[in-house]
Amino acid sequence: MQKITGMEISPRKIEYMKFLLERGDTVRTSQMASHLGVDPSTATKTINELADAGYVKHTPYRGVSLTDRGEEYAEFLVKRHRILSLMLNHYGLSSEEACQEVGRFEGYVSRYVIDRICSSMGHPTVGVCGLIAHDGCDMPEK
Repeated sequence: MQKITGMEISPRKIEYMKFLLERGDTVRTSQMASHLGVDPSTATKTINELADAGYVKHTPYRGVSLTDRGEEYAEFLVKRHRILSLMLNHYGLSSEEACQEVGRFEGYVSRYVIDRICSSMGHPTVGVCGLIAHDGCDMPEK
């Protein structure tokens, strides 16, 4: 499997991936569109792009689910969000502020940077948004 850099998909597609991971099951396109506040045609287009990239499996009239590759990527996306939220919380933002603020820029932060931040924080396992899963940061312990 190709190594995740964190820059493979657009910030908008990140929300689709995280929603699918959170749901953990097949989701209808209409449910995604409603949750994300987009037209069903927009959701279908985005889902098809994610399917073409190998992140989701889309069966028309049945629903959408993550592939193994998509699940691995979505888990990284959640980890990135939680590491960045914890960092902002450490620097004075409330949990809610940190979570909201991270949503504005998380799609532009690479895995390399997340691994460096995670390592410098001692590989935390609990963030302000939930548990932080570790797949092994690429940065060695100091």
